[in-house]
Amino acid sequence: MPYYIGLRRTIFWIIALVLIIAAGIISRALHTGSILIDKYAGDALYAAMFYAIFRLTAPNKNAAILAMALMTALEFFQLTLIPLHMLASPNLLVHVAARLLGTTFSWFDLAAYVIGIAAITLLDRIRNRYVR
Repeated sequence: MPYYIGLRRTIFWIIALVLIIAAGIISRALHTGSILIDKYAGDALYAAMFYAIFRLTAPNKNAAILAMALMTALEFFQLTLIPLHMLASPNLLVHVAARLLGTTFSWFDLAAYVIGIAAITLLDRIRNRYVR
């Protein structure tokens, strides 16, 4: 692959990652009263963020599988109650880590992850088809 194509792809995924993170923060900061937007849009963006990270760091066709495997592992890790106990920690870093991991298992979270990963995968395929 020529250098400029790899550079363009890297720049694309960095920009995508910044936009996804910004949208995720906005989705958590602004409250609309709709659980789909206030809760699950952020979850979908969280999963899309990991897809973008995988495409940026190891560009391959397995980004969707890797992202979904990671999100599923994180969601099932919540069943151990470790993140919930971390939330009670007086240590700020541990508390923030608990928030990032999530503290309560939900099948709806897994569904939101599937939607987020499917959406970014579709956008990635459309981009790959039309941008060379």
